[in-house]
Amino acid sequence: MEVNADRLNAFMGKMITEVGAAMNASLVLLGDKLGLYRALAAKGPMNSAELASATGTTERYVREWLSSQAASGYVEYDTASGKFSMLPEQAMALADPDSPVFLGAVGNVIAAAFLDEPKITEAFKSGKGVGWNRRSECLFCGTARFFRTGYMHHLVQEWLPALDGVVDKLRRGAKVADVGCGHGVSTRLMAEAFPNSRFYGFDYHEGSIEAARKAASEAKLGDRVSFAVHSAKTYPAEGYDLVCFFDCLHDMGDPVGAISHVRQTMAKDGTCMLVEPFAGDRLEDNLNPVGRVYYAASTMICTPASLDQEVGLALGAQAGEARLRKVAAEGGLSRFRRAAETPFNLILEARI
Repeated sequence: MEVNADRLNAFMGKMITEVGAAMNASLVLLGDKLGLYRALAAKGPMNSAELASATGTTERYVREWLSSQAASGYVEYDTASGKFSMLPEQAMALADPDSPVFLGAVGNVIAAAFLDEPKITEAFKSGKGVGWNRRSECLFCGTARFFRTGYMHHLVQEWLPALDGVVDKLRRGAKVADVGCGHGVSTRLMAEAFPNSRFYGFDYHEGSIEAARKAASEAKLGDRVSFAVHSAKTYPAEGYDLVCFFDCLHDMGDPVGAISHVRQTMAKDGTCMLVEPFAGDRLEDNLNPVGRVYYAASTMICTPASLDQEVGLALGAQAGEARLRKVAAEGGLSRFRRAAETPFNLILEARI
């Protein structure tokens, strides 16, 4: 094969950028854990000694960390003063967990992907799955924090209002099931916004349910919110007015069975809301930065989780609307429409 020098140089430049991003992912996690970003955003400009003093850390380590962050363009460096600072845009992404673009939580998810790599490598050879109960603990907290950003800024403000008549029901008083609730972030946000309604969170991972209960107790939501360990096919029927799946249907081994259970547990005039990663229906539609992130996550997390369960349909995190529509129809929900979207999510409404 004849090598094109220009293409080779361009590709090597890309790979150097990739290596730098991969190495710095661990430093994003470290900076988030130690509060380095938050302190720098709140009190900067600072030199390494000042930031170390503000965070109770060691100057020599902080000096090297700041250098890497400046080289990455994650923080700013002023050569005249020898001090570092953060632009408002950098702070929104890395220092403010309530920001609509916060990405500081990705370090936990990336760390889990590396920690669990031996299990996934073995799964590639055996064809077996790797369930959530076998994953590193940081995956659960990282996933909850990562999705919290979108839910906090879109769920109550945009997604629920996009559903036909659902907000009126929630204001009057409705029963809501949050299936695959994880740490219960979405459940709590809805409960806080609609005090006349009751919310039931279900997840098959016991550790996540324990975390959800603890967070709900700290939020003082009382008996309006409850959490229980159940799969998407075993949670109890209550005639729910709204059944929600937040970024989890594609993780399930039997999503058709999960939708069939919705049909049995939802009120006749109820609504099923599916929030799924944004994706087109063809591979070529998803060969972009967002698809790149989701395909990687799907390889390391979502597909192994599905293959560990019964049926093991393995939809993947880039299933696309047409495939999801087919799953909903096979499960008995024939009225289906796209209600809303963001650059990262599709919000789909399904009814009997």
